[in-house]
Amino acid sequence: MADETLAKAGLYFDELNKIRVLEPEIAHQTTELKDECKEFVDKIRDFHERADHFIQVADTLSSAVESEKMRAIGSRNLIKSMSKQREAQQQQLLALIGEKKLELERLRVQYESLQRMDAEQLEFIEQFIMQK
Repeated sequence: MADETLAKAGLYFDELNKIRVLEPEIAHQTTELKDECKEFVDKIRDFHERADHFIQVADTLSSAVESEKMRAIGSRNLIKSMSKQREAQQQQLLALIGEKKLELERLRVQYESLQRMDAEQLEFIEQFIMQK
């Protein structure tokens, strides 16, 4: 009966028999809510740390991808320029081959002309020697 009278006055006894202003069940729920809030705050803090770490890793990866992309573009441009250089060199070599063929033909014609001239001179010398 004393407990009921105190309860009507808003005073309660807890498990340690101390007088409390709050009802023991409400005090217990308040303590549980406080503990759950602390766990929630800890989880939010952990989530925040993980999110920051993820963002940092994503930024690092993004930078690496960007540098590889730039390297790939540079390599592609180098390959294109090398290809154009090879084509230009091939054209130069083909032109040089054409020039050398023309020179070869000119020298062949000159050689044949000199052979004919040599044969004519030999024939002339033989005829000259025979006339004497």
